[in-house]
Amino acid sequence: MAYDLQLTNVYKTYDNGTPAVIDFNLDVEKGEFIAFLGPSGCGKSTTLRMISGFETITSGDLMIRGKRVNDQLPEKRPTSMIFQNYALFPHMNVRQNVLFGLEVKNMPRDQANRKVDEILEKLGLSAIANMPTARLSGGQRQRIALARSLVVEPDILLLDEPLGALDANLRKSIQNELKLLQRDLGITFVFVTHAQSEALALSDRIVVMNAGRIEQISPPRELYTRPCSQFVARFIGSNTILPGTVVGQEDGNVILQTAFGHLTGANRAGVDVHAGREMSIILPAEAVDLVPADVPEDEMRANFGSNAISCTIEKLQIVGHIMHMIVRFADGNQINVEGHVDKYRDRLKAGSRAFVAWNPSNATVIDN
Repeated sequence: MAYDLQLTNVYKTYDNGTPAVIDFNLDVEKGEFIAFLGPSGCGKSTTLRMISGFETITSGDLMIRGKRVNDQLPEKRPTSMIFQNYALFPHMNVRQNVLFGLEVKNMPRDQANRKVDEILEKLGLSAIANMPTARLSGGQRQRIALARSLVVEPDILLLDEPLGALDANLRKSIQNELKLLQRDLGITFVFVTHAQSEALALSDRIVVMNAGRIEQISPPRELYTRPCSQFVARFIGSNTILPGTVVGQEDGNVILQTAFGHLTGANRAGVDVHAGREMSIILPAEAVDLVPADVPEDEMRANFGSNAISCTIEKLQIVGHIMHMIVRFADGNQINVEGHVDKYRDRLKAGSRAFVAWNPSNATVIDN
């Protein structure tokens, strides 16, 4: 298969010996929307800059559409990059900013003007084409940065936290526009963000990074519901982590001896497990059922097997159609549970006893 972008065994080590990116491997298909996600300092922006050519690669191979570009200058690569501050030219108006890249490529003026007109129309910027960029809103400047990057028709668009400076409502609006635009154009997007919701909403696949290494590459739903490491389980979503020791397997599920008795979860990707191995059940907040304490035991076991932990409901809060609940186990630990308000409104009250319960298929067992 021909890929738009390939990084193979890519390393970045700074002159003082500090590793920034370690053994990075990724194949990106044409038209994919890839997000790099992780905490500050994890190496996601450094990786993006290596793809763009603004950062050198210490070792490994970087291929764009089958061509090795490790030593190619940024302006020679078929990529375009949008920075967090947009990097617009304040002395130019909107049209001049968008036209700039085509002038650098020495495109004939008539052809360049036609391309600029087309992209300004597509992004709703025609009416402000002659306005100075300094007088425009954050959302307008973000669209100008997009127009300037897209008008040169890159194979790959690189975005380094381009929505970070926008307020919440505008950010959500631009997210929707960005995804629709990407689907319409069919261009490969590589997007760096530290916002989970942004990565989960926009991308086809998410690369989670930690301390320069890849922790997991997965589609958003799989990443959210099936984390493959303790770091991802703690970093993504709101997961309860229940450590234990393997005592057996049954119907594709792993049985752990825990502080709350025997509990089970799905064996992610058929991981080799054996009795005595230290592992943990990862339980997403959405996978949890809160069951009133007066539900008969036989009904509880029929629905959830042994996966029921006694708890006390500490707090209930309704936000829109979602009920957020804080529950406390007998050992003092608290977890967050959420569900549709219609499911829980008349069943549970703060201070009452209940059970945290789940179907084994909705939980994942991973190594400690």
